[in-house]
Amino acid sequence: MNKTLAIANQKGGVGKTTTAVNLAASLAATGRKTLLIDMDPQGNATSAAGITKNETDTLYATYFEGKNIKEVIKESRDGYSIVPGGQELIALDVDIRDNHKQGFLTSQLDELQNTYDYTIIDTPPTLNQLTTEALISSVGTLIPLQCEYYSLEGLTDLINTINALSSKTNTNNRVIGIIRTMVDMRNNLAKEVSRELETHFEKVLFNTLIPRNVKLAEAPSFGISALQHKADSFGAMAYLALAGELIRRVENER
Repeated sequence: MNKTLAIANQKGGVGKTTTAVNLAASLAATGRKTLLIDMDPQGNATSAAGITKNETDTLYATYFEGKNIKEVIKESRDGYSIVPGGQELIALDVDIRDNHKQGFLTSQLDELQNTYDYTIIDTPPTLNQLTTEALISSVGTLIPLQCEYYSLEGLTDLINTINALSSKTNTNNRVIGIIRTMVDMRNNLAKEVSRELETHFEKVLFNTLIPRNVKLAEAPSFGISALQHKADSFGAMAYLALAGELIRRVENER
């Protein structure tokens, strides 16, 4: 059955889209059928997948034009499928909120229950209606977190929001794991924040550390993941390790 996971953090610049793209590619590399949904109007995950944003249909078309979600799915060069994002998602955000049509994405994903093993949703860097839709439709959330104090400040609030939404909407979403991104353990602050996370969030903290890595930064300009760009780079190997850790954490719960 399709396991839908949102990648969320209301703070920008924490490696959320990098995680979405490279985790999708790594899951696909393990032979698991994977769909990435770009729900960010910036469409960065779309361009990182080699798709020209704003020239393809997004979830806007399934909402306003009645298209089936299968009609808007594209294929990436990394072996995963993608529902593109773009600026028109701003209108989708407004209409769902104003017309109280919460749960729209859940009904769309019902069409794909037997099509994919994993659906990864890249959300905007804000707790807007698009992010709420992603959280409601998901069975779990992954939280990328940069090892600095400002990142820690909003973490508890985000976890509380996820728990409140799950209770209020009768969904099963829970925090699957916190991912430490852009890590440089030569930095004393990074070490200190990492220790804080290990102390207070041990049960949900992934062991894998995602390093600062130039190949991770370069790959989107080629429309591919770091795994395709340079498979033996530290960044690519870290996301492969994260995918393995995620698989063990999620699939062993059956």
